[in-house]
Amino acid sequence: MRRSRLALTYEKAGVSIEEGDRFVNRIRKAVRSTYKPGVLGDIGAFGAFFDARFKSFRSPVLVSSVDGVGTKLMVAHTMRRYDTVGQDLVNHCVNDILACGAKPLYFLDYYAAGKLDAGTAAQVIEGFAKACRENGCALIGGETAEMPGLYGEGEYDLAGMIVGVVERSRIVDGRRIKKGDVLIGLPSTGLHTNGYSLARAALFPRYATTQHFEELGCTVGDALLAVHRSYLSAIQPLHHGRRDCRQHHADHAEGEESAYRLGELGEAADLHADPASRRCSRRRYAEDVQSRHRAHRDSPGGAGGWSPCVPQEKKGSAVLHRRSRVKACDERAR
Repeated sequence: MRRSRLALTYEKAGVSIEEGDRFVNRIRKAVRSTYKPGVLGDIGAFGAFFDARFKSFRSPVLVSSVDGVGTKLMVAHTMRRYDTVGQDLVNHCVNDILACGAKPLYFLDYYAAGKLDAGTAAQVIEGFAKACRENGCALIGGETAEMPGLYGEGEYDLAGMIVGVVERSRIVDGRRIKKGDVLIGLPSTGLHTNGYSLARAALFPRYATTQHFEELGCTVGDALLAVHRSYLSAIQPLHHGRRDCRQHHADHAEGEESAYRLGELGEAADLHADPASRRCSRRRYAEDVQSRHRAHRDSPGGAGGWSPCVPQEKKGSAVLHRRSRVKACDERAR
């Protein structure tokens, strides 16, 4: 019996090896630009290596987190803009471990698409690299998956993994919360990467992504794609200051969820809203959402992106410190 020969290749199956090579060659420089002391090896190995000798720590504890961008990707896809969502994901992961008191060491990404487009994918990875440089975090590894038939045309998905380090005695876990502590709301740049399923349901039946609003100073799409802010430069200095000045707890959940989490850890704390945190984009969004969805618990509220919990007597100095740091972050972003 003669065995039939099938002229089947990866290319015919929908996977382009050449496009993958073009993609890797394009991102190589951006990825290497994030390397810092501790990174061992280069792009292409089966695993990523990082030197675990932390000379400035007596008892180092590794802190890790994994996250995604959610349906904000759908807004980016509609806008055909691919350079912001990578920054969103890095900053979100940095904030996750920062809430535990950790500083970032390295980041790994996962990029998946039905059909790989080197140009689109490279813009996303370059966004990763930009945010990693800004946060002193090495983009140490990643995985790119081309899976024909799993995603629609032009669609892709992202995930990110981060590892940081904190001194064991400086872990922030809420155990030092006491009655009278103050929550200080720091401003966000917008919705960050939270609540986009609700936002899209509330906004897109009424507005196009290209519709411009004077009070926003930009289009709806631009406002929704505002990059998730990293609070590393604003918060990290307090992790290394005097013990009585350090934050007792931190949360970067949106709206009421932040206070809800705090309530699980200790007695209710006073809320202090920083006037600088008010954003008209959030007000317009809140108005539209609340007119359609009356369940306040399920709606992102306010404009705060970070809620550090500090001792009552340190409230004033903490507010001034964070305002100056957040302003500096804004100026660098421009």
